[in-house]
Amino acid sequence: MVKLIIHAIILLSLSACVSKPRDVDVLIVNGQVFTGLDRAAEQMDIAVCGSQICAVSPAGGTAYNAELLVDAQGLVVSPGFIDPHTHTMAELTSDDKHTNLNYLYQGVTTVVSGNDGGGPADINKALAQLNSAGIGTNLALYAGHGSIRQTIMGKAQRQASPAELKQMKALLEEAMQSGALGLSSGLYYVPGRFANTEEVIELAQVAAQYGGIYDTHIRDESSFNIGFLAAIDEAIEIADKAGIHLHLAHIKALGVDVWGQSKDAIDNIAKAQERGVSISADQYPWLASGTNIRSAIVPKWAMADSEEAFMARLDNPELTERLNAQIADNIRRRGGADKLLITASEEPSLEGQTLQQLANKWRLSAVEATLMMVRMGRHRVASYNMNPEDVERFMQQPWVVTSSDGTNGHPRKYASFPKKYRQYVRDKSLISLQRFIYASSGQTAKILGLEDRGQLKPGMAADILIFDPDAFSDRADFSQWNRLSEGVEYLWVNGQLAIDKGKYTGTLAGQFVSPAKER
Repeated sequence: MVKLIIHAIILLSLSACVSKPRDVDVLIVNGQVFTGLDRAAEQMDIAVCGSQICAVSPAGGTAYNAELLVDAQGLVVSPGFIDPHTHTMAELTSDDKHTNLNYLYQGVTTVVSGNDGGGPADINKALAQLNSAGIGTNLALYAGHGSIRQTIMGKAQRQASPAELKQMKALLEEAMQSGALGLSSGLYYVPGRFANTEEVIELAQVAAQYGGIYDTHIRDESSFNIGFLAAIDEAIEIADKAGIHLHLAHIKALGVDVWGQSKDAIDNIAKAQERGVSISADQYPWLASGTNIRSAIVPKWAMADSEEAFMARLDNPELTERLNAQIADNIRRRGGADKLLITASEEPSLEGQTLQQLANKWRLSAVEATLMMVRMGRHRVASYNMNPEDVERFMQQPWVVTSSDGTNGHPRKYASFPKKYRQYVRDKSLISLQRFIYASSGQTAKILGLEDRGQLKPGMAADILIFDPDAFSDRADFSQWNRLSEGVEYLWVNGQLAIDKGKYTGTLAGQFVSPAKER
């Protein structure tokens, strides 16, 4: 009899425990849930408590008492997207752009900045400049080889001395201790262009000691100097000798000279991976790249030392023939003057016109028009220089994730993630929805070492995206590059609702995020 009474008490207690709802702040139900791993959607309930995900359970299997219940019927639920290559630091330190709306409306909750060697030499100083009112997205930073080099030796066109290299290493070590993801380089750009391979290896070794990664805009994506495949090989050599993970920024075969070389590049990367080199890459889904006109078509030797030295070289008659010939060849590599579109300029009247149109208007050659523009100020150009087959071949590689490389004047800043989804998942079925989400969230977090982002599971930061699979789409194009994307229904950043039923709430919940100490 006593045993029966005890048994009944236990059953009543268990029944009470099962039926008592768990108190949570947010409960998301009925959605098509992708958890951020490379696997199919599941029917799951997602619960948020404060800034973290506190429960993920089979649909309807657990009772909750939620302050906010979100019915995601017909919608896709995923981790907030992570963009590993942006140029957002200027916005996030400004008074009017720190909301980062262009990324929130793409479903991006974490942006990485400091790429292409431009990351701050002093991470702590950079963080102190962030807008005191808050930021809309999370932010992670690279330490930039170019910035560090310029801090120590300006734009000198020479190798670093042992003393200078020691100073650069010290700056990088401080940056890594302050939470940098790793070392970024822009070996195509000044001053990174003037560094030899050994210099970068030695710096990458410092980042490796802290578990960092090496992110690189390779020395040549075309045939500007050493060639595309040789530049890939150089990046692999740096990673191999430094013992560091290699991440290839915005991987592409730029210009007709190297179209089709994506096959050889992929083969070379696969061989390196087979022998133990850890390699990944990111890619934006556009056929046109974007940069400033100087970097696009003016030879790097002309830009060495200082702005005054640069302008003096432009006016030096002894250099005219060499300079003009190289500018002409660079215009050819990028598809011709009619394929170079001015997208943002200090002279707004130039925007929306091609280099060829401006040359015709001014009755100049394309080379002469280029030199005139360089003297006038700063201008960003989009050049239509990629082959669709190369873009699609890279996109299908399991080690390639999604990015924007967002810059003013190019729609990639406002529309890369939804464009990739709309064009390559929904319209062309080139990649699956499962693959798209993994390559935009969990896989990227793993590469960067952001252990508390990129997945929907208990204990992770509550960066959560809910989008309409029929409406998620890009609206920006080259005629209007800054139109917000559409289709994001809900978006949480660190547990705070940033987009509610498609409308921005005004929340500024972003944080500086850094990788785990042990990776």
